[in-house]
Amino acid sequence: MKILITGSKGQLGIELIDIAPQEHKIFGYDLDMDITDRFAIESRFSKVKPDLVIHCAAFTDVDGCEGFRDKAFLVNSTGTENLAKVARKYDCEFVYISTDYVFNGKKDMPYVEEDIPDPVSIYGKSKLAGEEAVTNILEKFYILRTTGIYSRYGKNFVETIIRASKNCRELEVVDDQVCTPTYSLDVAECIYKLIETGMYGIYHATNDGQCSWYQFTKEIFKILGKRVTVIPVKSGRLGGRASRPSYSVLANLKLEKNKIYFMRHWKEALKGFLESCRING
Repeated sequence: MKILITGSKGQLGIELIDIAPQEHKIFGYDLDMDITDRFAIESRFSKVKPDLVIHCAAFTDVDGCEGFRDKAFLVNSTGTENLAKVARKYDCEFVYISTDYVFNGKKDMPYVEEDIPDPVSIYGKSKLAGEEAVTNILEKFYILRTTGIYSRYGKNFVETIIRASKNCRELEVVDDQVCTPTYSLDVAECIYKLIETGMYGIYHATNDGQCSWYQFTKEIFKILGKRVTVIPVKSGRLGGRASRPSYSVLANLKLEKNKIYFMRHWKEALKGFLESCRING
């Protein structure tokens, strides 16, 4: 297939390009295709004529979205709507990358695909609006909700924590937000398996298990063999404009039920990531 990837210079976008199966021809676009401009999208589609779109581009700064609500909805909702309409015109399959932040975090067990979204932040609301645009416009779509993406590329929690530990032997990390930080490589592999199935719909795709950001940080330093004192604190202590779900663990129910892809445990994924990057802190 000819696959057009938006957000191609982001963490997941780069991973998708790096591991793309040879039978696919990949066309990656980042800031060189303004998804808020339908005419810009039309121009790219007319040249590429893609069979499938993987839409990774988004305004993902959760706190930034609170201060720039219009931009959040323009990029995450209107941009997605624009892409979906052009994809329908070209009869493309469509993969939309969404987030655990579409849920309110009040559940005490992992969220499944059928749970009703109720976002508590502008970021979550704008991403949910993107989901709704996809489901209203397209029939051949996959919506993939994931969480806490980290990779070898770009800014992410793992990179930030390791960098901070180089100048400080004591770090405060929130322990009242529980999710499943997820390695971008595993999500990318999952996407390529999923698009082979033709089983359209909404899916959850995170590494298995659950942890707080405090527990995740402790595991990072344990794997690295690095002595850093990690202090658990409540979210309010560290500030942040946006409300975040306190519990947003996603169950990969449909992936597993349909035997499409089994995501490894977050500890195994983290160990594999740190070893592959030869990160020593």
